[in-house]
Amino acid sequence: MNLNEQIIRPLLSNVGVVGLFFIPLISMRLFAEEKRNGTIELLTTSPIRDVEVIVGKWLAAVILYACLLLITAVNFIFLFKYGNPDWKPLAIGYLGLFLQAGSLLAIGIFISSLTKNQIIAGAVTFAVCLFLWILPWVSGYETASWARVLAYMSVVDHFESFAKGVIDSKDAIFYVTVIFLGLFLTTRSMEALRWRS
Repeated sequence: MNLNEQIIRPLLSNVGVVGLFFIPLISMRLFAEEKRNGTIELLTTSPIRDVEVIVGKWLAAVILYACLLLITAVNFIFLFKYGNPDWKPLAIGYLGLFLQAGSLLAIGIFISSLTKNQIIAGAVTFAVCLFLWILPWVSGYETASWARVLAYMSVVDHFESFAKGVIDSKDAIFYVTVIFLGLFLTTRSMEALRWRS
């Protein structure tokens, strides 16, 4: 019995699905609550730059998600105690989960910067994350080039190589690009807020 293929890979995929529900909950308050309480003015007038505030909030959200991932690692303690799985694909799978969550949290922080209602921020973040999750379904019904482009934008397809224990540079670059894009758009949103006030 191959423990990596039959136990670890499906479990990592399930952890990704659970993360789909936790990521909007983590990111919805990052800026929406600041706007609602009126403390966003303190952040925009403080001597630190907007990029530092944004990256700090994003890193805090990523660290919180990493703590949640550590809780799931308890399952693997028993697997290593009673079985003999290979630890390298497991570590690469966790790296993929970490990158996937970082990219979705960057999108969530951008959406949170657009509204002052955290419920709206959470719902829209969940909808966008779910949309990015189900994009490969389009390529199952359509074979045109636009369908392949949409399927390429899916966060699930880029996690598959990590779940197999392979670090594919195109998948890692995709996640890093989404992280950069989400944080860049959040920076533009904060600059627009500064100009409006």
